[in-house]
Amino acid sequence: MSILERTKTMKIAGPAAYLLLGVLAATAGLLPWLVTGMVLPIQNLWAVDVAADDMPITLLPFSQYTITLIVAVLVTGAAIAGGVLRLTRAQHPQFAFVWALVGVLLVQVVAIVQTVSTVAGGLAQGREAFIYLAALTAGSIAANLVGLLLMVLIARAPAAGALVAVSVASVAAGVWVNGLISHPFGISATEVTMALLSVTRYVPAIIVGLAVAWCGFSTAGRIIGAIVSVVALWVGPALFTGVSAAAGTRVLAAYPAEMLDYGVQVFISALGPQGTSLVSVVAAAVVAAIAFVPLRTLRRRRAPAVAA
Repeated sequence: MSILERTKTMKIAGPAAYLLLGVLAATAGLLPWLVTGMVLPIQNLWAVDVAADDMPITLLPFSQYTITLIVAVLVTGAAIAGGVLRLTRAQHPQFAFVWALVGVLLVQVVAIVQTVSTVAGGLAQGREAFIYLAALTAGSIAANLVGLLLMVLIARAPAAGALVAVSVASVAAGVWVNGLISHPFGISATEVTMALLSVTRYVPAIIVGLAVAWCGFSTAGRIIGAIVSVVALWVGPALFTGVSAAAGTRVLAAYPAEMLDYGVQVFISALGPQGTSLVSVVAAAVVAAIAFVPLRTLRRRRAPAVAA
């Protein structure tokens, strides 16, 4: 094969490889839902009575009880793509990020469109059903956009910006891991499931701690980034808890003001000593302290090699 032919092959294979990277990352994000069989949860506003096993297949778990999981699968998939690009960015051509972004967007847009169209076809007619579908659709689109923004920051932003993005994504990653563990075993709580969940609750803290240690504190921007990351770790899980609690309270569905008030109460409670957010912050600080010196040493060793 001539040099010209090889160049043409690389130009074709290059974009395809990064497009595949984006597709695989977005698909990995959907994994907690894919492993369940993707049968749509029972809908309170479904037009006809059907058994749970007879519900249609959807690419997203549309339900007011799984809002946080919807956000998690979309945000985590995009964040995975951003992380891979960041860790290997020295090897990438200029077009790599764009094609990976297209791959993530392709999978997630298809998932949203397929799910919305399927659910729309089965819901009963009426104002409540319309609001329900519109809210879930808007939430899914918002999660998709947030995920793409985090992907950009993780892959391309300076260290402080990437640190903040990783910290936000870590909250979604915690829900993603919990979903991957609990859903294959069903809703019932087994000893194995509960034991695993008691450990994986620290996944966001571990991610944030390692990210802070990697970023370091050498500049004012990095110090601010570390502070913002800790705040995100403190507030993010509490926000997820509040939203999940409020949206999952069916009795308040007809009373938006009361639902919002209940969600705020749960959110505030989760921020305090009775919640898990403060424990996560402490765990992240411990991880950062332990990992800081080894990561700084590794970074210094790599610096001469890169310069050479």
